[in-house]
Amino acid sequence: MAERRPSPGVRSHARAFEPTRALGRAVFVAGVLVFVAVLIGRFDLVLLATPFALGTALSLLRRPARAPTLEVTAAEPFVVEGADLDVSVGVGNPNPGGFDLVVVRIAVPRWIRLEHSDRPYAVGVDPGTIASVDLHGRVLRWGRHPLGPVDAHGFAADGLLISRAVQAPALPIKAYPAIEHFDAAEAMPRAAGHVGGHRSRRPGEGGELAGVRRFGSGDRLRRIDWRVSLRTRELHVVSTLSDRDAEVVVLLDALHEAGRSGGIDGRASVLDTTVRAAAGIAEHYLRRGDRVALLQYGGQIRQLRPASGRRHYMTTLEWLLDISPAQVADEPPPSVFGPHMVQHNALVMVLTPLLDPRSASMLANLARAGRFVVAVDTLTEPSAALRGTGPWGAVAHRLWLLERDSVIGQLREHGVPVVPWGGAGSLDEVLRGVARVALSRTVTK
Repeated sequence: MAERRPSPGVRSHARAFEPTRALGRAVFVAGVLVFVAVLIGRFDLVLLATPFALGTALSLLRRPARAPTLEVTAAEPFVVEGADLDVSVGVGNPNPGGFDLVVVRIAVPRWIRLEHSDRPYAVGVDPGTIASVDLHGRVLRWGRHPLGPVDAHGFAADGLLISRAVQAPALPIKAYPAIEHFDAAEAMPRAAGHVGGHRSRRPGEGGELAGVRRFGSGDRLRRIDWRVSLRTRELHVVSTLSDRDAEVVVLLDALHEAGRSGGIDGRASVLDTTVRAAAGIAEHYLRRGDRVALLQYGGQIRQLRPASGRRHYMTTLEWLLDISPAQVADEPPPSVFGPHMVQHNALVMVLTPLLDPRSASMLANLARAGRFVVAVDTLTEPSAALRGTGPWGAVAHRLWLLERDSVIGQLREHGVPVVPWGGAGSLDEVLRGVARVALSRTVTK
C-alpha cells in the first residue's frame, strides 16, 4: 500500500459524519453514572463518569470536517480477455487530521476476478495524502464490464463517528475478444481496386510474374527483358499481374445465443465463437491491406462501414464489444436489412449458428442477389446443443438435427457453401470454390 500526495484531479465531497454506536454507549454510560450519583448521593460515581466524558469530548474535538475521497483507475485502458487486470483505488484524506481507518468495498462483475474482492479493505490514510489500494485480477470474457461502484466509509474520533458512504462511479473495463487465429491462402473472388495484397487475374502493375510478351506502346522501359530481347532480336517485356485490394463483409448473426459461456478458460458459447472468429477474420484481412466492413443481423441492425488500417482494426474490436443476442420480441426489420447493404464485388462471410429459419432466408437472399456468400457455422457442437430433457427429449433433438442438415443442404443448392469454423486454414477450400465461381461468371460474361 503506497502513499502519495493528492492530485488536483481528485474530487472532494464534503459529507456529514454520523455517530456510531460507540458514541451512544459512551454518552449513555457517562449520563447514567452522573444520574445515579445525583440520585443516591454517591458523588464518587462522578469520578467514574469523568473518563468517559472527557475522552468523548477530546475525541470529538479532533473530528474531521470532510469525508474521504475516492478515485478508481486501471493500469491499462483496455485488456484482452484472459489477460491480467491491475486496478488501483485511491483513498484520499483532505483533512489536517487523520482518520482512524477507511473501509473500502468494491463491487466486482461476473467476468472479472479480483483477489480478496469478497471482503472489505481497511486502509489507514495520513492527513493530506492518498493511500493506494492495489488490486490484481483477471478478465475472463470479452465485453464491457463495469467494475464498481466503490463505496468507502471513514471512521474518526476514535471510532465515535462514521462518514456517510462516499461512492466512486463504476470504472468501465473494456475487454477485447481473444483473436482466434485465421489465415486464408486463397485469393478474393473479385477485387474492387488497384492496390492491395491480393493477386489479380488481370495484368497490370504488381509483383506477380505473368509471362513475357512483345514490347508494345505504353510499356515501360524498365520492364524490358534484355535476355529474351537479345535472343529473339525483338524487344520483349515482362508482364505482371496487378495487386488488388478487396472488400470483405463480416456479417454476424446475433438472432440467438446457444450454450453457456465459460469465459476464456471454459466452453465457448455461440456468441463467443462468433465474436472471436469475427475478430480473427477482420485482423487477417486488415493486415493484408483489404477493406473490412461489419454487419450485425439481429434485433437491431448495426453496421460498421468498410475501411482499412490499424485504426479501423481497433474500431472493429470496439464495435464487437456491443454485440448482444436479440430478445424474443425483437424482429429484424426486413425493409432495412438486405443485399443493398453489401457491395456487389464484396466477399460476404456470414458467421451464423443456423438456429433460426430467418438466418437461412437471409443467406438465400444474398446469394440470389449475386453476392459472394460463405456461411461459417459457429455452432461447433450441434449434437450437444439444445438437447432436451424428458422421455421425448432425445427424439426431438434428433429431429432438430435432421431439419438443420436439410437447411444446410438447401443452402448449398442455392450456391451458399456452409463450412464449420475451425480457425486457421478452415476456409481455404470453400474460398477456392468461391473464386472458381467468380471466374466462371467473368468468363460467361
